[in-house]
Amino acid sequence: MAQIPDNPLILIDGSSYLYRAFHAYPETMSNGKIQTNAIYGVVNMIRSMLRQYPSDRIAVIFDAKGKTFRDDMYPEYKAHRPPMPDELRSQIEPLHKIIRSMGLPLLAIEGVEADDVIGTISTQASQAGIPVLISTGDKDMAQLVNDKVTLINTMTNVILDREGVIEKFGIPPELIIDYLSLMGDKVDNIPGVPGVGEKTAKALLQGIGGLDALYQNLDKISDLTFRGSKSMAKKLEEHKDDALLSYQLATIKLDVALDETPESLVKQDPDKDNLTEMYSQLAFKSWLNELTEGGESTGSVSSSGKAQDGSSSQVNTSAVKIDQDGYQTILDEATFLSWLDKLKAASLFAFDTETDGLDYMTANLVGLSFAIKEGEAAYVPVAHDYLDAPQQLSREWVLDKLKPLLEDENLAKVGQNLKFDMSILARYDIELRGIRHDTMLASYVYDSVGGRHDMDSLALRFLQHQCISFEQIAGKGKNQLTFNQIDLEQAGVYAAEDADITLRLHNRLIESIEANQKLQTIYDEIEVPLVPVLSRMERTGVLIDDSLLHAQSQEIAVRLTELEQKAFEIAGEEFNLSSPKQLQAILFDKMGLPVVKKTPSGAPSTNEEVLQELALDYPLPQVILEYRGLAKLKSTYTDKLPKMINPATGRVHTSYHQAVTATGRLSSTDPNLQNIPVRNEEGRRIRQAFVAEKGWKVVAIDYSQIELRIMAHLSGDQALLDAFREGKDIHTATAAEILGVHIDQVSSEHRRRAKAVNFGLIYGMSAFGLAKQLGISRGEAQSYMDTYFERYPGVMQYMEDTRSQASENGYVETLFGRRLYLPEIRSRNGMRRKAAERAAINAPMQGTAADIIKKAMLSVDRWIEDEGQGRVRLLMQVHDELVFEVQESFLPEIVNKIQKLMESAALLNVPLVAESGFGESWEQAH
Repeated sequence: MAQIPDNPLILIDGSSYLYRAFHAYPETMSNGKIQTNAIYGVVNMIRSMLRQYPSDRIAVIFDAKGKTFRDDMYPEYKAHRPPMPDELRSQIEPLHKIIRSMGLPLLAIEGVEADDVIGTISTQASQAGIPVLISTGDKDMAQLVNDKVTLINTMTNVILDREGVIEKFGIPPELIIDYLSLMGDKVDNIPGVPGVGEKTAKALLQGIGGLDALYQNLDKISDLTFRGSKSMAKKLEEHKDDALLSYQLATIKLDVALDETPESLVKQDPDKDNLTEMYSQLAFKSWLNELTEGGESTGSVSSSGKAQDGSSSQVNTSAVKIDQDGYQTILDEATFLSWLDKLKAASLFAFDTETDGLDYMTANLVGLSFAIKEGEAAYVPVAHDYLDAPQQLSREWVLDKLKPLLEDENLAKVGQNLKFDMSILARYDIELRGIRHDTMLASYVYDSVGGRHDMDSLALRFLQHQCISFEQIAGKGKNQLTFNQIDLEQAGVYAAEDADITLRLHNRLIESIEANQKLQTIYDEIEVPLVPVLSRMERTGVLIDDSLLHAQSQEIAVRLTELEQKAFEIAGEEFNLSSPKQLQAILFDKMGLPVVKKTPSGAPSTNEEVLQELALDYPLPQVILEYRGLAKLKSTYTDKLPKMINPATGRVHTSYHQAVTATGRLSSTDPNLQNIPVRNEEGRRIRQAFVAEKGWKVVAIDYSQIELRIMAHLSGDQALLDAFREGKDIHTATAAEILGVHIDQVSSEHRRRAKAVNFGLIYGMSAFGLAKQLGISRGEAQSYMDTYFERYPGVMQYMEDTRSQASENGYVETLFGRRLYLPEIRSRNGMRRKAAERAAINAPMQGTAADIIKKAMLSVDRWIEDEGQGRVRLLMQVHDELVFEVQESFLPEIVNKIQKLMESAALLNVPLVAESGFGESWEQAH
């Protein structure tokens, strides 16, 4: 690793970190008036730099407002970039004020970019013999590296000196501009040379030299061995102007006129009064505590900035110092048995598995790691297979010793996404019990929208620690190693850190969960107990008839060809139906269709929403929509599902995710079972391929209109409550109310419109949206909505109260207390605020429905484990539906039992109704 000299001139690229901080830290960080996540992220990075690399010489540099000389040189420069979001723009001024109040010089020079200012100062400093450390996440800065100038990416802790640049890019710093000019940059809209990527650029520069050398030796390029070398000289010749322009655009300016010099950039004493005022205004409580009470915390505000109303205990997010001296790799029986005793005696231990893959049905166990207290962790390798590996304990012996411990319900375990570990251990006949805590789920319950819930993200957010990444020890791309191939010295630290970080995260998160009784109930009684249920369901899988899917794929292929020919006939020429650019040219340039919406770059949009609107009046968009829908169905399901059948089980095994959606709903991937279309014939045919084993039936049981029933319960509207209590068809009843006719006079069209109103309102649909969906005038749609609210005044009151409470609190809750934070609810951007208000109305219903079906799954699974084994299998959960495989001879009694369990999962002021169906396939049962 590069050595950083003492007291370097530190140049912090504030603009480089601004957007990264804005996206890396949760949008929910707010002082109640503006978001504060970018301010917090950038200041936190600066504080971290000052702690790690103390120096008196420092400056923070930002881009100034307005255009630069590059815009004059090339008007399209950065033209693709969308404008800065209002939520970020509002943070710039307070951020600058804090940095200046910290006593740090801040530079923003008009007409140039931050890179140019940094380049100029670093050049002056290195010429004066002053060592420079540039803190940036911008790869372009690598061109500045020399014997005096070093880069550091504070967010990843990667340091690049000259050797580091060569190792990372394969070329020295003096060729970085050439490298960038060949590749171009899509983000900055620098053209480059078409067809030249990282590998090709590296091969050209290593083989011949920089841009000048390349153009002087075009005849030698075909002798190089990279793919496409034969035609590369022609490409370079054709795009010489682009390459030279790109070189100019990518070159950092080194002669910006500045009032400051490297010697004048010196840190001053902080203005504590100003900092106190700013930290107080922005609700950075821990930093405020440092100033006012002399606290030693280097940490921060709540990760979600949700302390305004005192309603939720904040997670302490102060930085931790990780000492790896307490990590060990266990290679002998005596040490292992000593650790086994420690684990048995621990009140709680963290646990993790390392595997050679991510598919829980096929991955092999490579090792296990444990932590019993913060900083004390161990890794037990059992299947590393590289040459000259030290002697390892056998997997069979280790698992035999661990099995009683791992299966002991009374020995409490904590992990990060323990469902995966449970499924891996099941392959070795170990049923993991004693799952008390899961840090992924704790973070999700604490704040579902606070950021990603993987361990690396949580460590950054709650511990301010950058974990060792898998890529650091295994490499990237096609040559990436699997864990069993990794050097034990690296593998041991990586795996032990996983367990240690998990335990540290648990200790931070659990206090805040337990401080809120409702959140603790969601966590302890729904999310954590669901882990083994989902693991069993995933491993059971679902039987697929691949012959049906093959036949459907062939039929879709024929239909796609027909649609393609039809599109060519309408357009009057052949074109690629999947190409937005070619479709733009056909629809808008050639056919002159109206432009409904534009992309951020100003081109006419051809997204689905636009095509749906155009399809109301024009035939080609109709054809394109059908083509796209069928093509997606074919690639996602009819072609893909047969390839996903596990050869050992003959079944398809999806992965369910508990910590993805904002509202508490489960999602699934590989395959995504939640998105199989049900409203068209092709989607229903896919469900025909989900079949039962011989002698069994597929049973589908779903809740009837559960979100509307929850709306009736939450709103307390008497007419709505009465309709459900009396067992009326709610859509027919609504139609009768809206139209003012007797219920017997309601037609199927009336009911369809009432159904659109019922569901539209709970999803916050406007009169415009309802009119569009029903194909009626906006005035007629508004009349429907007005009449609805007249007949159901309790619903209107609920919506108004919910919007008001959400704005006041910054969150809404489900019936059971699951909380959804709404960072945009006080946004000054009207569209964003309205979207947050719609979410505020819908989230309690959708989230309560999610809680109810999770509770139902727990009840059903308990009954299956106690009484139903061998007679019924839980296969899938899709929205408000559970799908089972049931032995035919037990069908009536089992269906009746499960329906009762589902209907008793929650007590509402209206009946919960579960409707069932069965058949040879999912389509028949649904």
